[in-house]
Amino acid sequence: MRVMAVYNACEIPEELYYDVDYDVWVRLEEDGTVTLGMTDPAQAQCGRIVNITLKGVGKALRRGQSAAIIESAKWVGPFPTPLSGVIVAVNEGFRSDLLLANKDPYGAGWLIRLRPTNFAEESKVLLTGSAAVEAYRKKIDQRKVHCIRCAG
Repeated sequence: MRVMAVYNACEIPEELYYDVDYDVWVRLEEDGTVTLGMTDPAQAQCGRIVNITLKGVGKALRRGQSAAIIESAKWVGPFPTPLSGVIVAVNEGFRSDLLLANKDPYGAGWLIRLRPTNFAEESKVLLTGSAAVEAYRKKIDQRKVHCIRCAG
């Protein structure tokens, strides 16, 4: 059952893990990989995405390294990975719809899938459940974020 917290119209699914500093969500997959994407507050602050350049499958990344470059009308910057690992998949859907992360940040708008190499240690900094919701409430208030979705 999916539990969704909503604050200032920003969705924060409580079953996911979050690196609040990086504004990245993490979903553990049954095969041991992790799927990563930008959070709803991050996509709202970023605005309408105009380009995403994803690193390639097979690329090894350390925690904090950029897995993609995201460009919007307001901002250009890295999408840092909160976990070390090897990229095993990238979201090819961005080739036909750059707004996937704006429209569905926790579903069709995922960015990369990693096979983590140090999950047990690095996951200790990730928040989930009510701890993640509380951290995002504070961040949303500090940055005066109100989430909206791009229609297309």
